[in-house]
Amino acid sequence: MTTVNNSRKVHRGAGTPGCPVAHGDDGVWRIQDYATARLFLRHTDTRQAGLGIENALRHQGRMRLPMLYRDGPEHREQRRQTARYFTPKRVESAYQDLMHRLADKQCEVLRRRGAADLSALSFQLAVAVAAEVVGLTESPPGMPHRLDRFFRIPDPDARGLAAARQKAFNNYVLLSFLWRDVRPAVAARRRQRRDDLISHLIDEGCTTAEILGECVTFAAAGMVTTREFITVAAWHLLTDETLRERYAAGAPPERVAILHEILRLEPVVGDLLRHTTADVEVGDVTIPSGARVDVAVAAANLDRSETGDQPGAVCPGRPVGPGLSFGDGAHRCPGAHIAIQETDIFLSKLFAMPGLRMIQEPRVTIRPDIASYELKGMILAV
Repeated sequence: MTTVNNSRKVHRGAGTPGCPVAHGDDGVWRIQDYATARLFLRHTDTRQAGLGIENALRHQGRMRLPMLYRDGPEHREQRRQTARYFTPKRVESAYQDLMHRLADKQCEVLRRRGAADLSALSFQLAVAVAAEVVGLTESPPGMPHRLDRFFRIPDPDARGLAAARQKAFNNYVLLSFLWRDVRPAVAARRRQRRDDLISHLIDEGCTTAEILGECVTFAAAGMVTTREFITVAAWHLLTDETLRERYAAGAPPERVAILHEILRLEPVVGDLLRHTTADVEVGDVTIPSGARVDVAVAAANLDRSETGDQPGAVCPGRPVGPGLSFGDGAHRCPGAHIAIQETDIFLSKLFAMPGLRMIQEPRVTIRPDIASYELKGMILAV
């Protein structure tokens, strides 16, 4: 097991990096060492758990589930068909100029106002980039606001009337996203296809409801997580002058290495959940079929046997790269390259602004089911 001096900004409870597979009193199997976590995530006798899949499964048999919630041959085939939207070549040819324009626009917002919440600036960028990939390009103003309200972390203690109101509010926001964002995009692409995900889904025969499901999951994966990573990366750079100078002066490969290292230390999603569909052997342990497994990414990324010395410190250039922060195996994040590219483009422009400083640290909220974080209220000034 690994002992670390933790330099993380986000604290999600005490993990035990390098700990062997353990079966908890709550019936959940937990994996906290890197090699076993990677091996398990690559295993084919598992299926997704968490991430709202329980609600999605209620519609199984009546509609096609979003790619995030599918497993096996169907999932692999869908990943193969959509992989072209996320390749480095595609990012360079189709999205890179857009990223630069959007990043310049958000920097100009900060320059004009003098001070702004980085979470709001980065979400405008992340929403616009992901919308281009997915095809959500016919929306009236306000899509970032609609999505921000939809993905707001719910009150885990809400009961009775409060819980009912929370659910009703989420349904209202979802319907607003459907009518204002998804339906116009689908209608435009039914008239004329474009080279984006929604056009592909229409060609696959998906209904509007099925396309809505894909748009929601891609929004969570491609917009919200990127917003949080941009914010946490900036937080590290603004509080470590040596790292900031190294990033600002570095060539793209060095800047990306710094971002990978921050992401290893601060994975946006701390726990990846799976169910086993057969007995799964990991090392000398057999996890039985039907078990619920928590792959503790935040802990595994601090496993000294993979990271080397000082696993809790920011040391760019480690061979492990971003660790398991993008997942691994069949469900590894397809948009990893997009996320890193838009983060680097935005932050490199942001940190070139004269007099950039942080005048208020962000508020940290943790979503307990997957140990993900939300950072709001980080005020930057120039």
